[in-house]
Amino acid sequence: MTGFLFEITFWLTVPFWGLMVFAPTWSGTARITSSPLIAVPPLVVYSVLVAGHLPELWATMSSPDLDALREFLGTAWGASAVWAQVIAWDLLIGAWMYREGRRLGLHPLVMGPLLLGTIVLSPFGFALFLVIRAFCDAPDRAATVVTDE
Repeated sequence: MTGFLFEITFWLTVPFWGLMVFAPTWSGTARITSSPLIAVPPLVVYSVLVAGHLPELWATMSSPDLDALREFLGTAWGASAVWAQVIAWDLLIGAWMYREGRRLGLHPLVMGPLLLGTIVLSPFGFALFLVIRAFCDAPDRAATVVTDE
């Protein structure tokens, strides 16, 4: 069961990634990916994986220790749970990047590779997007966000 849950976790998010990469200008993509509920499928997998292991999970995460974390990740359920959590967060980061890219008017041929990079190596894809965003965003946007003027 754990192996199956591990295997399906990413595939549950593929439709959302697919919309952002291959149908970025479709109005449904913006509507669907604007909801944080897109992260629910991998979080359901996470919940199923940890339901029977809450005491171990709590002990590992409430007082972080490298050896305890290594032991936790050495279990099939622990590694699968962390995988599900990472997949959920990556999807939320990707959806935010998608929305920001649309706001900035970044071309889909720029955003597509950035999103694909985020799927595979999220810290690098996200960092590269932040650099591009810094160059493309209005320099006085902070005041606009606060004052709405």
